[in-house]
Amino acid sequence: MPHSIDEAFTALPLRALADAALARARSLGAEHADFRLERVRSASWRLRDAKPSGSSDTTDLGYAVRVVHGGTWGFASGVDLTMDAAARVASQAVAMAKLSARVIEAAGSDERVELAGEPVHADRTWVSAYEVDPFAVPDEQKAGLLAEWSAKLLAAKGVSHVDAALTTVHENKFYADTAGTVTTQQRVRLHPEFTAVAVDESTGEFDSMRTLAPPAGRGWEYLTGDHWDWAGELETIPELLAEKMLAPSVEAGLYDLVVDPSNLWLTIHESIGHATELDRALGYEAAYAGTSFATFDRLGKLRYGSEIMNVTGDRTAEHGLATIGYDDEGVAAQSWDLVRGGTLVGYQLDRRIARLTGFKRSNGCAYADSPGHVPVQRMANVSLRPDPAGMSTEDLIGGVERGVYVVGDRSWSIDMQRYNFQFTGQRFFRIENGRLAGQLRDVAYQATTTDFWGSMTAVGGPQTYVLGGAFNCGKAQPGQVAAVSHGCPSALFRGVNILNTTQEAGR
Repeated sequence: MPHSIDEAFTALPLRALADAALARARSLGAEHADFRLERVRSASWRLRDAKPSGSSDTTDLGYAVRVVHGGTWGFASGVDLTMDAAARVASQAVAMAKLSARVIEAAGSDERVELAGEPVHADRTWVSAYEVDPFAVPDEQKAGLLAEWSAKLLAAKGVSHVDAALTTVHENKFYADTAGTVTTQQRVRLHPEFTAVAVDESTGEFDSMRTLAPPAGRGWEYLTGDHWDWAGELETIPELLAEKMLAPSVEAGLYDLVVDPSNLWLTIHESIGHATELDRALGYEAAYAGTSFATFDRLGKLRYGSEIMNVTGDRTAEHGLATIGYDDEGVAAQSWDLVRGGTLVGYQLDRRIARLTGFKRSNGCAYADSPGHVPVQRMANVSLRPDPAGMSTEDLIGGVERGVYVVGDRSWSIDMQRYNFQFTGQRFFRIENGRLAGQLRDVAYQATTTDFWGSMTAVGGPQTYVLGGAFNCGKAQPGQVAAVSHGCPSALFRGVNILNTTQEAGR
């Protein structure tokens, strides 16, 4: 049964505060104004060797007013939930716009802020897809389950230490603007994680292995239902970790790769997700994590990858971490193509960037991670589509004579233009004559974005598709953090450069 918006949130004076702020902004000559009130509750639990090592439970409650005045942005925020205070914050936003206008004029710029049109969405509500709000589950029950599963891992042969963590978020957001859009939303998400560590006391060598279960836009049922095989995964980790400890170091060279969704999602995030943020491609996001090689003049022309490469941006995917009903500019959630048949055909947009570059409408990618931050263009759920008639992972492996099967994410490195990269993983398996032949260590795959995706010769079928993702995508200054999902099937890449990380480090 679908959930309703939390009554404790709707009992706040949402409309009255918005009316006071928007009326003041109008009276001061704002061409556009929007009001956003948020309540974000985040809680986490951390265990070390089945014993508590830390926890937190915080709530961020406040509101923000953003205006366009004289063709310039203005922004201010507050926490005092009174009509006078909301009006005062709106006045501060207009004053900030006037100050910014003088700075821009002094810099010799005549660029005006204009927003792409959006239909009015009046009195809309949206709630994400989940069954059990994790904040309705007693803390003792959550910590108890983490401790129970940690103890089972710790009792296994060869496991020296176990780290466990759980993060849960309940996010409420009310939005209203001078065009008449009014939305109220509620999202729930969580991220469980277990890491087993093995230490060879005689040599001092150590390594770790983490669960592959991705963070998800689900509730407590993610840990107690049949959405993920927790028992099966936790049972296999000790044996896999023991094999990893004894595995030989990889010989550097060119290999065919079969990349599991548990690893490929991060490569998608870094080399496609960030690269197709249009503010980054235009150079507006250059100071923090760089720009993009996929510049706007290459839209419709850039050969991003092979012809079987089809990538979507999606704010509607069920259980996606970036899934919403409406973004922080009042734009309804959508799904659209970023790469079609290997060619760059779209970008992620907010209303200002859409209007600036001639798009008729934003695709709903404005987001602020707190009421004290201004919305910025943020990533949708960017996903590689499976082949409807595609092979299983086993069949993809079966087509490789000499290669590596890559499972799980670990570290990564990519340049400021999202072009040159290298990625490691949790587990690497040698492929010989179509069969797995034991694990390898010290593996990283290295390529340029277009060479890597151009080498993709097969994508798996829907049966291999998994929605991965992360809670900690960073962008903007001051820095903001957003949760985002990336779905993908298993995929086969031919002739990819494999590095030996130990040799690269000079050891």
